[in-house]
Parts: sequence; structure tokens; C-alpha cells
Amino acid sequence: MTVRKPAWLKVKYTVNDDFRELREIVHQHNLHTVCEEARCPNQGECWRRRTATLMILGNTCTRNCRFCAIGNGQLPTPDPSEPQNVGNAVNLMGLKYVVITSVTRDDLPDGGADHWAKTIQEIRRQNPDCKIEVLIPDFNGDVVSLEMVLKEKPDVLGHNLETIQRLYPNARPQADYQQSLTVLKNAKERGAVTKTGIMVGLGETQKDILNLMQDARQVNCDIFTAGQYLQPTKNHLPVNRFVTPDEFKQIELMGLKMGFRSVMAGPLVRSSYHAEELL
Repeated sequence: MTVRKPAWLKVKYTVNDDFRELREIVHQHNLHTVCEEARCPNQGECWRRRTATLMILGNTCTRNCRFCAIGNGQLPTPDPSEPQNVGNAVNLMGLKYVVITSVTRDDLPDGGADHWAKTIQEIRRQNPDCKIEVLIPDFNGDVVSLEMVLKEKPDVLGHNLETIQRLYPNARPQADYQQSLTVLKNAKERGAVTKTGIMVGLGETQKDILNLMQDARQVNCDIFTAGQYLQPTKNHLPVNRFVTPDEFKQIELMGLKMGFRSVMAGPLVRSSYHAEELL
């Protein structure tokens, strides 16, 4: 049975000149955005504000998370011109803060870490005053790959837990909860400002969320986000329930009480939503 969206999740999708210009820059440089690929409900708002989350290493993932709209299929060879194109696009957009993410590329020996490093280098070369937040995959737990990214000193290192441990076999069968926590732990131990995020409404309880947040704090994660899961297609996991704005407020308060440096929780919050404000 389909659960109807409540009023607080209804988004008015409008465009303006900034939206159109940003879309043209992205497409002219053959770039992907998680805004489009993951069908983010905030695309209209963010693009009108000239902010976007750029996605590198193609738009095809080696994993099959049952909540994610990003597709599987033939995996492209990493485009050697992509780092330069990303740097140029950031320049044309006039960004002072950029979020970069990627699909998971388990087919590559380093999980795409070298490509990540080159992308950060190019953004910095062309935009020396721009802050860079990266939202990385787990690199299959490989510390060498993680260190390749950290060597470029991103301003924020994000890696999402996505959901509670109990739901991993159903929602993220090719991922590992403890491994993701270890990614955050290793990044923090190497001096990074760390960030993680989850979706709610997949069948977790408030106690489950609290336990996950405590796990994240135990590895000294700095920034935490939580948003409502929305089913991308009928082939994805169904929404178990819609979490109320009051419950999201409680998540924020709990997180701040636990010691997170910043917390943002709300029905339409995504990990990169208002990222600069969170930092």
C-alpha cells in the first residue's frame, strides 16, 4: 500500500535564471549532479541559489542499494578530463563552497581515490578561495585510498551511514555498517572534520536513531544530518512511515546534546543541504 505524502513534504518546483545557467554549465561540461541522478527534492531550491552537489566517476554504481535512484549498468572508464571540467564548472558557477560526491566504484583498484584527489587538486587550482566538502564512498575500507583523498585536505570529509545497522541487509546489502563507522573514525584520526547522514522512515525506531547517533559520536563525528526517505520508484524500498517535523526537531536536540558540532534534521534535509551553514 502506498503511503501518501503529508503536507510538509510537498515542494513547489520553480526555476529562475540562476537555475537555468547552472544547469547549462553542468551539462556543457558533461558533469553529473546527485541533485538530478538521485532525484533530490531540493534541486529547485538549491539550483536557484546556485548550489549543486557535483558527482564524479560517472552515474553508474557498482552497488545496488535499495533506497537509491542512481542506476547500475555498464561502468564507464573514469574520464581523465573530468577533474579539470569540475574545476572549471565551479569557477563558472562562482562557488565559494562546493560539495563533491561520487558513485561507488568497486571495480577500480583504488575505488576511484586517485580521481578524487585529482578533482580536489583541480578545484583548488582554479578556485583557491573555494571550500571543498567531499562525500565519499567507503573504498571497501581501504585506508590507503582514504588517505589519498585526505592528503588533499578537503574542508569536510563526509561518509553517510545512510540507515541503522539492523536495516543494512535489506537496504544496503553490499555495504557494512561497522566499516562505514571505521571510515569516519580513520578520517577523524587523521585530522579531518567529519560528517555523516541518514534517512529515516525505513522502519527504524527513535531508539535506533539514538543508538546510531551515539555510534557516530563514539568515532568523534563532527556533523550529523537526518532527512526523510522518499521512495524513488516502485522498485525501491517502500516508505515505512513519514517522520513528523517535531520528531526531526528532537533528533536535532539529541544530536547537539550528544556533542555534535552541527546537526540538521528535517523532512527535506539531505547530507549536502545547506552544507556551508553546517560547517
